[in-house]
Amino acid sequence: MKILVVNAGSSSLKYQLIEMTDEEVICKGTVECIGIDGSNICHKVNGKEYVIEKSLANHTDAFNLVMDCLTDKEYGSIKSPKEIGAIGHRVVHSGEEFDRSTYVDAEALKKLESIVNLAPLHNPASLACLKSCMSIVDCPNVVVFDTAFHSTMPDKAKMYGIPYEDYKASKIRKYGFHGTSHKFVSQEAIKYLKSKGLPCSKIVTCHLGNGSSITAVKDGKCVDTSMGMTPLEGLIMGTRSGNIDPAAVEMLANFKGMNLKEISNYLNKKSGFLGVSGVSSDFRKLCEAIGNGNERAKLAYDMFNYQIRKFIGSYAVAMEGLDCIVFTGGIGENGSLIRRTVTENMEFLGVKIDGSVNDNAPRGTLVDISAKDSKVRVLVIPTNEELVIARDTKEIVEAL
Repeated sequence: MKILVVNAGSSSLKYQLIEMTDEEVICKGTVECIGIDGSNICHKVNGKEYVIEKSLANHTDAFNLVMDCLTDKEYGSIKSPKEIGAIGHRVVHSGEEFDRSTYVDAEALKKLESIVNLAPLHNPASLACLKSCMSIVDCPNVVVFDTAFHSTMPDKAKMYGIPYEDYKASKIRKYGFHGTSHKFVSQEAIKYLKSKGLPCSKIVTCHLGNGSSITAVKDGKCVDTSMGMTPLEGLIMGTRSGNIDPAAVEMLANFKGMNLKEISNYLNKKSGFLGVSGVSSDFRKLCEAIGNGNERAKLAYDMFNYQIRKFIGSYAVAMEGLDCIVFTGGIGENGSLIRRTVTENMEFLGVKIDGSVNDNAPRGTLVDISAKDSKVRVLVIPTNEELVIARDTKEIVEAL
């Protein structure tokens, strides 16, 4: 079965066509600037890139262009859309309407329409793209949510201290994000640990990138995660502030003369590494600035490092133990320095890494960077969110 994985943003659309027999990516690409000037598609197949510039008014135009590329006689991968067994869609927020990946029928579509406001920058685009796909290609569609993996959190972990009746009416609580990534790497960690005859019940997964989140996974299920109602909660990130006293938000708004929308934009897009360092939201440039003696860049790094360590410690307490720490995401997979400083002096938790293995860990594969005498395994695992979407889609479609 060939599965088309679609990830729609407000003005972009990423896709992969995956042959599920061997889980091989046949082709992939990105459509950019949908609805604005300069729209184009970059289609990659057989190691080659094909860039086509074309005016695209909406996601329907974008998806039609994707189908043209997939079926093109020169650089296409299929002869007809009928070869696509199903389409899997990434959707950011599930609200409380969904707690797992779901086949899209009329009832599911109605529920999706009711929760677009929970992620106003992402869910409307996902819904628009979903409707386009359903109108253009005659095949089953499945939605896979960033929040779904975290639906197993107990109430004590996901609830905020607001009046309960207000929670019931508004559904405001912690939902968590990066769920497909945390699901994939935790499952890969469990497979690896079992193959070595090692304990695999209590795992902390660290998805570190421009957006970062940490999740406690006990017996394969999420029991807590750092992001909240929105991706703003938790760690300091590229441009997001992370945790901040709500009263301080009001004080900041008054100080800056901002309304609610403006202060939200300030905390989401102008804070984090960028705001603290004054250098960049890019972690690589942050590290370069530290090498040049920039103290504010070092402060941003130290805050990030400290907060990761705090979450790992608190989740070890929440799970009453720790078997494994996983690093993933752009920073987690490629940043040997952050892996070293996060795990430094953690012997009291049973954590100890092999510095040489860590510093020379090859990219793109699972690497065990634990020291031989470490009681807790420390793994670097490349994430693959598209494959999670494809697997969930295949499982749901085959059960129809």
